[in-house]
Amino acid sequence: MRGATHAKWAACAVAVALAATACGGGDSDSGGSGDSSAVLSSSWGDPQNPLEPANTNEVQGGKVLDMIFRSLKRYDPETGKAEDMLAEKIDTTDSQNFTITVKDGWTFSNGEKVTAKSFVDAWNYGASLKNNQKNAYFFGYIDGYDKTHPEDGSKQTADTLSGLKVTGPRTFTVKLNQKFSTFPDTLGYPAYAPLPQAFFTDHAGWLKKPVGNGPYTIESYTKGSQMALRKWDAYPGEDKAQNGGVTLKVYTDNNTAYTDLMAGNLDLVDDVPAAQLKNVKNDLGDRYINTPAGIIQTLAFPFYDKNWNAAGMEKVRTGLSRAINRKQITETIFQKTRTPATDWTSPVLGEEGGFKDGLCGDACEYDPDAAKKLIEEGGGLPGGQVKITYNADTGSHKEWVDAVCNSINNALDNDKACVGNPVGTFADFRSQITAKKMSGPFRAGWQMDYPLIQNFLQPLYYTNASSNDGKWSNKDFDKLVDEANAETDTGKAVEKFQDAEKVLRDNMGAIPLWYQNGSAGYSERLSNVKLNPFSVPVYNEIKVG
Repeated sequence: MRGATHAKWAACAVAVALAATACGGGDSDSGGSGDSSAVLSSSWGDPQNPLEPANTNEVQGGKVLDMIFRSLKRYDPETGKAEDMLAEKIDTTDSQNFTITVKDGWTFSNGEKVTAKSFVDAWNYGASLKNNQKNAYFFGYIDGYDKTHPEDGSKQTADTLSGLKVTGPRTFTVKLNQKFSTFPDTLGYPAYAPLPQAFFTDHAGWLKKPVGNGPYTIESYTKGSQMALRKWDAYPGEDKAQNGGVTLKVYTDNNTAYTDLMAGNLDLVDDVPAAQLKNVKNDLGDRYINTPAGIIQTLAFPFYDKNWNAAGMEKVRTGLSRAINRKQITETIFQKTRTPATDWTSPVLGEEGGFKDGLCGDACEYDPDAAKKLIEEGGGLPGGQVKITYNADTGSHKEWVDAVCNSINNALDNDKACVGNPVGTFADFRSQITAKKMSGPFRAGWQMDYPLIQNFLQPLYYTNASSNDGKWSNKDFDKLVDEANAETDTGKAVEKFQDAEKVLRDNMGAIPLWYQNGSAGYSERLSNVKLNPFSVPVYNEIKVG
């Protein structure tokens, strides 16, 4: 995820592309209505940060925000299309000034009404530098952001965005600093969620037990153990929970979660471990889900480390990419639930939406001889060895990192050229990344926030973007992204973004590894289970019993 962003155009083929590629089991309904009061259990990992909407840009926290909040837009769980949720209407005549009307009848779970002010206060909080929110970048196109969140090291001179104005109980205006034709399509991202006054008046108390306006409420949370979410009976939306709640159980090893599923101690695993992929169809039958998702796995580099940012290192990075046998790894480790990446986006976008098969070219093709030559020409591996850092608790990362290192070692005829560097938990891994403590390549998977090519490029590789964990910076890339964002013609915007992607390729700002399917397995207690295009279970539609 989640990361951060702004898009300026609509990928018109996204809904078609996603619908066309959907496959696998899991979306069937047994025909019964289920027990609407029954609670299901699901595997989970502790989020990196407290669940402030503007401070959560990773998958585990994002799962919870999607359950306890609803924003102006919501991404259709089948197609990914942005549809009105709390937005009654969003009007504009120039794609730069917007008038937003909030639907009547919505409240937070504490009874407070959701108003225009609920959004404006939340957005101002998220944009303010003093609040240090990871998703502040989402508000960067709103007028006044440079005053509330200066990025040049200067002092913050405003606490609120001048481009936001409350004009009525249910209306507010947004003035952007440039044309942004599909600004509304980004408003389903959790950073744009409304916040109740309790968030501001008792912030510490709210963080202990967040209050939102979605179909679930948080009953309790014990870090390292579980979070209990329960159905909010008074939820005013049409997408009410079809079950009594979800207990998210923390696992530091997805193999243990799978074992618990098979033993009847867990209802849902949304990350089938690589070690079980050979057996999962026999184990679960049609209770195994394998569907394409907007996810790409990459290796990022610490460009803040001079060893990885020196002249000629782009050859070393490209050489490492050419030393990785993607086809072999995706077939043997992942049983074809991954597809070798040929660009930095995702096939779910479709060609019209920005996916271009083969854009990476030779740089992503396995060639040991070319790999050795490039690494030698670039000055060799820094320190003589590559250490790939990853979190060891979820995602079967050890297996594929070991396989990548074996591939690199074989290509370079050096069994010590590459080693894995595990970090115990996802939260610790993310904390080290945030603190810029990486000394070599590290795992950098990306789950789209919304299905636009811009979302795969700008948040990750634009200078100082909120999810640019490696701190890569390139003026040519930035310029092309800016031009694409200002373009209201979809086709021309896609071409500009793809030009930016070519700059990324030529500098190997990150190594694309493979596109990922969403995988899940569930117990016989459940029905109507599916993953959305973001590979997250659609919890509110699951039926129990």
